[in-house]
Amino acid sequence: MLEGVNPILTGELLLRLDRLGHSDSVVISDAHFPAYRFGVPVLELPALRSPEVLRAIRSVTPLDDAPALVLMATPDSRPLPVHQELAEAARAESADLRMAERNRFYELASEAQFIVRTGEVLVYANARLQKGVVGH
Repeated sequence: MLEGVNPILTGELLLRLDRLGHSDSVVISDAHFPAYRFGVPVLELPALRSPEVLRAIRSVTPLDDAPALVLMATPDSRPLPVHQELAEAARAESADLRMAERNRFYELASEAQFIVRTGEVLVYANARLQKGVVGH
């Protein structure tokens, strides 16, 4: 165990985050998300919620230039409370945030370096985080 590191950040998750370069992305998904469909590595954190995983990842990962956070939109584009939770967990300003309809979000997920699939049971609790430059 490391001191000062959020315990959600397992060794494997830290390794994958460390390997991300500028503008690479990671998807944090809910339990309903078809994570294995896209052919990218998947880490399972089934006991955790999407916002808490995103908060832990943001504790060691800077945001890229806007829009650095993409959330999956509902079919009627109505924001859900979990969207606010995710934005707050990412410490994202409104300029950093974009909503993407489901199929567009799936396209973005297929381009991610990896997916962290959580046990989140709330629907549309999916986020794509694009990494910025450390120390920038």
